Amino acid sequence: MRIDVLTLFPEMFTPVLGSSILKRAAEAKRVEYHLTDIRQYTTNKHGKVDDRPFGGGPGMVMNCQPLWDAVMATESEDTRQATRILLTPQGEPLTQKRAENLAQQERLLLIAGHYEGIDQRVIDRLEPLEISIGDYVLSGGELPAMVLIDSVVRLIPGVLGHDESAIHDSFSPGAERLLDHPHYTRPQEWDGRGVPDVLTSGDHAAVETWRREQREKLTQQRRPDLLE
Repeated sequence: MRIDVLTLFPEMFTPVLGSSILKRAAEAKRVEYHLTDIRQYTTNKHGKVDDRPFGGGPGMVMNCQPLWDAVMATESEDTRQATRILLTPQGEPLTQKRAENLAQQERLLLIAGHYEGIDQRVIDRLEPLEISIGDYVLSGGELPAMVLIDSVVRLIPGVLGHDESAIHDSFSPGAERLLDHPHYTRPQEWDGRGVPDVLTSGDHAAVETWRREQREKLTQQRRPDLLE
């Protein structure tokens, strides 16, 4: 997969994409990341990419021209069709199901807006899939873009050490969209606290039953909406 990120702050992505699973995925050639600085495409002699909103109000709005030109230039670098995605509070919620769908694409092009917003005319022309990571507002789309990248890349076959790890994650089909069960590891006793006996019993069927019960219990307590 190729993932393009269009942003005014490409330096924010370098440490994240160069660490942990995202780094290993790139080293294994399961994914390639390309960062594009939108500001490099502005025709404004002062390097501006935004202006005051028509109708008044606070904040600044990103201009159409630099973003449009940045998208066109970036998409021309590769023949693969890009799935355009705009990270915005107005978008559909990012879910595991959506991440699974995006993980099957050959190329993603993420647009990380900033300021008060982006001129609606360029959004209408680009027709991106609009995605939100939650009902709150951040300073820009950079952090949401990183969240989306992480949620998608880990689902690409061969990225995780054990592909089944993703199958049994919370909200995944293997977990029947239930929350995950508690996890334990060595030592068997810590700070006077032990491990549930069933996990050390060697009875794999009993372990699976316990884990299923825990997933259902946690989901009922914390996210009953998922059971509906």
